Amino acid sequence: MSIELDRRAVLTAGIATGLAGALSSTAHAAAANATLVPLPKPESPVTVAIMMDEGATMIDFAGPWEAFQDARVAKVPGFELYTVAPSKEPIHTTGNGHGAARPGMRVIPDFTFADAPQPKVVIMGAQSRADMPEKIEWIKKVAPACDIVMSVCTGAFLLARTGLIDGLSATTHHDYYESFERTFKDRRITLLKDRRFVDNGKFITAGGLTSGVDGALHVVARYYGVEAARVSAAYMEHNGEGWLSGMRHA
Repeated sequence: MSIELDRRAVLTAGIATGLAGALSSTAHAAAANATLVPLPKPESPVTVAIMMDEGATMIDFAGPWEAFQDARVAKVPGFELYTVAPSKEPIHTTGNGHGAARPGMRVIPDFTFADAPQPKVVIMGAQSRADMPEKIEWIKKVAPACDIVMSVCTGAFLLARTGLIDGLSATTHHDYYESFERTFKDRRITLLKDRRFVDNGKFITAGGLTSGVDGALHVVARYYGVEAARVSAAYMEHNGEGWLSGMRHA
């Protein structure tokens, strides 16, 4: 057995042994107040499509990806992840700072909108061309068969443009509150501020950047239970409780 597998086994066993006493009073209160509507527990990995394009913000997709990939440490079927983009041409993420001449990480998408498998979960983070008709149409096409459609950061602008969250509540990066309200003032979307995520059942909007980790852990909890999400969060050394409460300052 490899050192990595030994480390995972030891860590998972230690977490499982100590779970009974792991919740602080603050975490208990957060868990009691969180809205968690369980989904049917899967018997096989849940398919997750990560939508990407040029200028995709690194942590918006990498944070949820890590949370989903690590769910298996809780001895659950976990998730099967793949990327979807307008084409299979390489794209560049953010990575060298604003105004930098050199682009970020080079990524080759797994699928295009034309050949991507139907997912159970769709994740969209901040990226260029949030008003691209092909993106909007693909989201609208796959959403009915999805359990979860989730935006991260300014990915909320892309999700809002589909019309799928009209009349619902949402959140986004705090720097874009005013822009979001102004852009979608006719959509009857209620913007909730100071939230890590807002869960409307099928549609989840996470706040900026690291909020995507909390949104993803919340999805893990909806599929596999709070304790599975807690084991995953502990493995990631993610110490916040925002994934339980949905609040920025939990």
